[in-house]
Amino acid sequence: MRVLIAGAGPAGSSLAVQLAEGGWTVALVDALSSPERNAFSSAALPLADADRLGIPASCCSANWWGWQLLDPDGLEHQWWAVEQQGVVLDFALFRTHLWDRARRCGVELLNGCRVNLDRLNAHSADVILSSAGNKQHRTVDLVVDATGPGRHLQRQAGVALESQDDPLLSGDGVEWLLQGDPRSTARWRDRLSFMLGRDWMAHGYGWVFPMAHDQLKVGVCRLAPPHAHNAPLRRSLRRLLQRCGLDQLPVLDRHGGRVASTIKRRQPLGSASLWAVGDAASTANLLGGEGIRHAMDSASVLSQCLLTGGSHRDYQIALIQRLGWRWTVSNRLARRTWWGLNTADADRRMSLLINGLSGQASAEDLSSLLFAYRFERYGWRLLPYLV
Repeated sequence: MRVLIAGAGPAGSSLAVQLAEGGWTVALVDALSSPERNAFSSAALPLADADRLGIPASCCSANWWGWQLLDPDGLEHQWWAVEQQGVVLDFALFRTHLWDRARRCGVELLNGCRVNLDRLNAHSADVILSSAGNKQHRTVDLVVDATGPGRHLQRQAGVALESQDDPLLSGDGVEWLLQGDPRSTARWRDRLSFMLGRDWMAHGYGWVFPMAHDQLKVGVCRLAPPHAHNAPLRRSLRRLLQRCGLDQLPVLDRHGGRVASTIKRRQPLGSASLWAVGDAASTANLLGGEGIRHAMDSASVLSQCLLTGGSHRDYQIALIQRLGWRWTVSNRLARRTWWGLNTADADRRMSLLINGLSGQASAEDLSSLLFAYRFERYGWRLLPYLV
C-alpha cells in the first residue's frame, strides 16, 4: 500500500513509522523546512507516559516533582512529591528525533512542502505537492490528514468537522522561550507552574515550565466562547511576565499555535481514502491544551486499523475506547471552566477550587487528576466549585 501523510508532528511521524514497519510505502510531508521551527508545545508529560511512548531521555529538557498554582490573587500554592512526576520535552529535539526515526524506517520525508487534494475516491487519491515554486502530482492508495487543528485536507474534501450539537471548540496560545540565570529561575525550577484567574488570562491560563540551561517556557492559552471580546495574547503574556518578575529576561524564541477539538468527537474521521489522525481527529484535550500523548495514541489506533483493513467507523470506535470516558468529561469541564473564567464570581470559584485541592490532594493526586482525568478520586467533590 502507498500512503501519503500530510503533517510530520507527533501523530503523523509516529503513524509513518508504524506503517513503514508494517511493510507499507510511506511518504511523510511537512510544510516546515526544519524540525526546529515553530516548536510550540509546552510538552509536559507524566514520566510513565514518556516511558510508555518510548521518548528518549535526550529529548527531555527538564524533570519536575511538583505543581505550583498561582490563584487569582497571586498567592502561590504548592504540591511536592518524593519521586519524579514527569518531564518537560525540548519539542524541537523531539520532532528531530521523530523525523530521524522515520527516515531510518525507510519513510520518504519531504519537508518544506505543502499538500493539496486534487481528487479523492474510495480506493485512491491524487495530491499536488508544492515546494519552492515546484509542483508535482502523485497518486496514492491512502492519504492521511495530520495537519493539526487546521485540518486542511479534510476541509478540502468537504468532510463535516462539526455538528450543531458538537461544535468545534478552538483555543489559541503563545509561548516565549526565555534565558534566565540560577537566581531568576529558582522560583520555577522542578515544578509545573500555572496561573489561574481573569487577571492572569481571561478565558484561559498562563504557565511557566522549566527547561535546561536556566531557560523557561512562559506562555498563555485562551479558550473563549464565540464572539467574546479578547485582548491580544501578547499583551496578556507581557502582563504575566511583569507580574512574575520575568519581563527583563532575554527572549530566545517566540512561537504560537492553536488547539481545536469537539467534545463528543462523533464526526467522520475522514472520507473515502482520506483519514485523520492526531489534532486533526480532535484528540487534543482542551482542559490543559495538551495533545502529544493523545496524538501518538491515535497514531497507534489508526495504524492498527489500516494494517488490518478496518473502516472509518472501526477507527472511530477504537479511538473513543482508547481515550475513554474521562477524556470526554475533561473536555466538557474545559468548556465550562474557560468560557466562564472572566468574572469576579469565576475568580472566587477558582480560588475555592485551588484551596480545596490544597487541603485534599497530594502532588500525585494532582497529576492523576490533570493527566489521567481521574476526577472520581478528588475531582467530583470539587466540581461544584466550577459548575
